[in-house]
Amino acid sequence: MKRRAALSVVYILLATPASLLAKAPTLKIVIQGSDLTTPIQITDGKVLANFQVFSGKGTYSNEPRSEEPSFIIDWSQGPTFEPPKSLPRYGILFYADRPNERLVYAVSYAFDAVTGEGYVYLPGKNDENYALNVHTIIRRVEGKWFHSWRKWDSVAQQLIRSRRLKQSSTTASRIEP
Repeated sequence: MKRRAALSVVYILLATPASLLAKAPTLKIVIQGSDLTTPIQITDGKVLANFQVFSGKGTYSNEPRSEEPSFIIDWSQGPTFEPPKSLPRYGILFYADRPNERLVYAVSYAFDAVTGEGYVYLPGKNDENYALNVHTIIRRVEGKWFHSWRKWDSVAQQLIRSRRLKQSSTTASRIEP
């Protein structure tokens, strides 16, 4: 029985294209939120290089340094409490080339402008994106909130503020006679 199971695993690994097993770079990050009329798309390779899905907890490439900030999480602070529900929340979607561009990971993000603290939630077993995420990476910390990486906060908040300003100027120009 053990031999049959071992052969099954070997067969699956041999039958899976190498491109699916490889750690693909993040091609696009999409920020969605109820206060955004349209999603924000990040496609600049220089920006994306900082926020690779395949870094941090649960990835072998970063295991020796798994406590360093990576992906969009500051792993060194460990899990934290859920931030206040009054904070705006955003869906953050990560797309990678596996083998074509496709959604590979999704998290929730909240930012407290008063304290300057950002938070990231990795969906748990009962959450919508859990299956998607664990199909890509099992980090073994799913279902928990973490402090976001300051580098991510800087990029995300600048883009969100900029989008809100554009939206309010568009709305204001429609209202004026």
